[in-house]
Amino acid sequence: MNKILVANRGEIALRVMRSCREMGISTVAVFSEADRNAPFVRYADEAVCIGPAPSSQSYLNQKKIIEVALSLGVDGIHPGYGFLSENSSFANAVAESGITFIGPTASAMEIMGDKLSAKAAAKKYKIPMVPGSDGEITDINVGKKVALETGFPLLIKASAGGGGKGMRLVERIEDFEEQMKMAVGEATSSFDNGAVFIEKYVAGPRHIEIQVLADNFGAVVFLFERECSIQRRHQKVIEEAPSSILTAELREQMGKCAMDVARACSYTGVGTVEFLLDEDNKFYFLEMNTRLQVEHTVTEMITGIDLVKEQIKVARGEKLSFTQADLKINGHALEVRVYAEDPTNNFLPDIGKLITYRRPQGPGVRVDDGFEEGMEIPIYYDSMLAKLITWGKDRDEAISRMVRAIDEYQITGVETTLRFCRFVIEHEAFKSGNFDTHFIAKYFKPEMLVLHNEQEAEVATIIGAAWLNAQKNKINRRADSGENLSNWKANRSWSE
Repeated sequence: MNKILVANRGEIALRVMRSCREMGISTVAVFSEADRNAPFVRYADEAVCIGPAPSSQSYLNQKKIIEVALSLGVDGIHPGYGFLSENSSFANAVAESGITFIGPTASAMEIMGDKLSAKAAAKKYKIPMVPGSDGEITDINVGKKVALETGFPLLIKASAGGGGKGMRLVERIEDFEEQMKMAVGEATSSFDNGAVFIEKYVAGPRHIEIQVLADNFGAVVFLFERECSIQRRHQKVIEEAPSSILTAELREQMGKCAMDVARACSYTGVGTVEFLLDEDNKFYFLEMNTRLQVEHTVTEMITGIDLVKEQIKVARGEKLSFTQADLKINGHALEVRVYAEDPTNNFLPDIGKLITYRRPQGPGVRVDDGFEEGMEIPIYYDSMLAKLITWGKDRDEAISRMVRAIDEYQITGVETTLRFCRFVIEHEAFKSGNFDTHFIAKYFKPEMLVLHNEQEAEVATIIGAAWLNAQKNKINRRADSGENLSNWKANRSWSE
């Protein structure tokens, strides 16, 4: 494999290209008109504009992407995450064109891309499941019967859903009919698939995911877990590896189940199996993501394994070069997602120009981003600016480095989630490890950040005034002693 086209944009495109360069593989960037001056476009060996800014006319244009790949003699296409990464028709089209799709097979995507078929496949391996319906619910009366058998509270979930879309929490039978209609409607509009199912609502859950890797020769390993319980709108904001709550025994049990889920769909490449962990440390299969995850970075930091390189090696037919026994957890890693959002205004996306953009540096700090100072934030795509990752010999060091890195990260021109992330990782619930997916609802109110900013500003004003007064007194003492002080020296003293 000598040339790879990256069918994505921003930080993940850059991240894939860097691994390709280390492997001696040339890269092709495809970009929209909005991304013409983006760093990933300049970094690639070749770059082709494939359409206007809207993703439907560019990054989701399967035909155009494959045409570019064929015209440039590309050997493989890496889809990154999002866009076409879990699109089975794209994976099929790439394979039919004679180009290698760097990811799982289309059939594996189809099985795991639908939550009902994923559950059916996992059941064959006796993977623990959240109690609920066995299949799709289309009839309101049947749904009510299942709801009463399952018990309240419960969730109505879209079979093809993700990111909280097509999901409704129902706490009593009187609300069931209305909530089911809303779930079906949202699922239809979001995924063109109105299929829904019912699950028992797990109170106070942790969101734990297991990284798996499989080759084309039957070898499967798991690269430990990631804790992803800090979420807003059912989407992750902060992730860490390993989880602070898993014992070695529980980790082994969940890892075995994750590998069995991969075997259930003959999975190849990198994938993630997600679980809910309840208050009694019982875990339940949630879904499988058939792609590289946003938060793959923390797994790389604690294992020392480049997951993108492993994807490419598997895609070109290589066997895994290590076994489960070779894998060890080294230290602790945290990732915060830096979104252009206003956490004091319900995390609404913010757009504008990056007037100041300076990355943190130093030991144990990694920044995966796709922006530079002076760039405009496009309104057409996800609002994530960067992923800030820290590593430490233990969880405390990773946290302290994250606080330091957040303080060093300078971004002006748009609101970001950095202040919110700092609030979370300094909160006692997070530090103690005693938190779940309801962290924001339990502990966060927007005014907390406003108050914190005002307090910081007040302290800074007091410190500044005290320092200035000390400098004045210093100069006055020199003047009283008869020391000849030039204007330059006086002014310099004030500014030092």
